[in-house]
Amino acid sequence: MPAITVDPCTFALFGALGDLALRKLFPALYQLDRAGLLHADTRILALARDVGDERKHLAFIDEHLRRHVPNKEIDETVMQRFQARLSYLTMDFRDAVAYTTLAERVADAETLIAYFATPASVYGPICENLAAAGLAERARVVLEKPIGHDLESSRVVNEAVAQYFPESRIYRIDHYLGKETVQNLIALRFANSLFETQWNQHHISHVEITVAEKVGIEGRWGYFDQAGQLRDMIQNHLLQLLCLIAMDPPSDLSADSIRDEKVKVLKALAPITADKLSQRVVRGQYTSGSSDGKPVPGYLEEENSNAESDTETFVALRADICNWRWSGVPFYLRTGKRMPQKLSQIVIHFKEPPFYIFAPEQRALISNRLIIRLQPDEGMSLQVMTKDQGLDKGMHLRSGPLQLNFSETYKSARIPDAYERLLLELMQGNQYLFVRKDEVEYAWRWCDQLIDGWKRLGDSPKPYAAGTWGPVASIALITRDGRSWYGDL
Repeated sequence: MPAITVDPCTFALFGALGDLALRKLFPALYQLDRAGLLHADTRILALARDVGDERKHLAFIDEHLRRHVPNKEIDETVMQRFQARLSYLTMDFRDAVAYTTLAERVADAETLIAYFATPASVYGPICENLAAAGLAERARVVLEKPIGHDLESSRVVNEAVAQYFPESRIYRIDHYLGKETVQNLIALRFANSLFETQWNQHHISHVEITVAEKVGIEGRWGYFDQAGQLRDMIQNHLLQLLCLIAMDPPSDLSADSIRDEKVKVLKALAPITADKLSQRVVRGQYTSGSSDGKPVPGYLEEENSNAESDTETFVALRADICNWRWSGVPFYLRTGKRMPQKLSQIVIHFKEPPFYIFAPEQRALISNRLIIRLQPDEGMSLQVMTKDQGLDKGMHLRSGPLQLNFSETYKSARIPDAYERLLLELMQGNQYLFVRKDEVEYAWRWCDQLIDGWKRLGDSPKPYAAGTWGPVASIALITRDGRSWYGDL
């Protein structure tokens, strides 16, 4: 029996036939059912505009579910139980009358979870119609990113939702916060005095955060060209990771205690003014190149592309945090599409010892690093210096890892997908893995200055070949400070 239990709910998924729902949300719900973490009375209601026979739509969902769940994890008994929970309702989300039918479907539900896998432009109308149908008082609403495209538009979305729902029942999703390794950041830092006593400008030289994507646009050119890599990745994922690394210890593990500390980090981010933009930020756009030995098109050659677009597919930047803990410690953030590999990792570089006593030719080896991998293989590795083995080695040094690989260490345990963790916390009413309104706004405020600076300077993205680590200028960004990106080949 699982140690965690949840109360029954009705999970209403708006946009149930979209890519996110089919690829991530239904598989996550199935896995929770398979793990015995859905209450027997929990029901799942798929909502979409598509008309037609309900059985046809349910068969379509089942087809995609089986496609996205590994074969070895498909249990037909669980699959039948999951399908019995599921029903479909054709619905125009802007039509208030349609919510009367929805209210009838969920009449017996004590708790309604309304998950918006839709464009943010309909978040407000959905909330208004839920309230008009008398459903708001027992509902929690889940908002997917992006929430707006800048500070002003994000406020419009958040205020539209806030008219009908208090902050305590609004759950803003950033799926990176559900990753097992990200969860372990809090345990690593605050349960181990070994690290927390060293976690400051006295002992840490600099920090790298890299989120690299091997794929290109994958048919999403229209959406992505309106967003770009800064809005799509930096504003949420990378800044959230930065906050978890840099925040001070919370007073407890409650949602607001953790989020209060994250907001302090965002407020302390030094602005990057236009005169510093060329030294602190690099934006790029991939051109044709190769991936896995096969030729791939450039961004402007993708299907449905606009050859005049100056949207960035790569961003590298140096962020500085103006507080006592991190004064003088640069945070280097890097993210891009069509990189050589899919990789999400955080590298904490510790300072060298104050006095060096070993062979001069080995001095470059002296460096302790904590490497935190989010994907593809979740785990942590602490690079330490030891003496090489052998009678003839003398005091010859070698660098080696003290390593924790989750998949190898916990061989009997399946590492859950981030959405599984987030949906479980949502059903339990826990908000600590979700983003608060002021976090969104401070992140947008900091990113907006970069976008405004690019516009004022007429800065165009620098080209980089697909399958490389970005423009040459991104290397110069970090080498200017006497450093280099960790692990680049």
